[in-house]
Amino acid sequence: MKKFAFIIQASNNELARALHGLLYAQELNEAGHEVTIIFDGAGTTWVKEFEDPSNPYNPIYKAVKKLGIIAGACEYCPSAYGVADEVKKAGPTLGERNGHPSVAQLVADDFQLIIL
Repeated sequence: MKKFAFIIQASNNELARALHGLLYAQELNEAGHEVTIIFDGAGTTWVKEFEDPSNPYNPIYKAVKKLGIIAGACEYCPSAYGVADEVKKAGPTLGERNGHPSVAQLVADDFQLIIL
């Protein structure tokens, strides 16, 4: 079993990157690998988009969320992108490194980083 950390940093016009991050993580999880997903930077805007029930990709997001593999979103970045309330409502925020998730900790925990 391998360990993968998907860090979604896709901007608003990069739906395919954000969506495929969810799909790849789901597939690896179903194959028995340990997987975690973190929304970071501009990628935090996707939390708001995917949480919206009218978004056509909401069912995929909900299925991935139900797997328990979404660790959360950066603590700092949602404010910078105007989605702080929506991100806090959706789940945990991560701020081990001055308000940002710690990639060093992920590496120390043997996760392979995949940044989309």
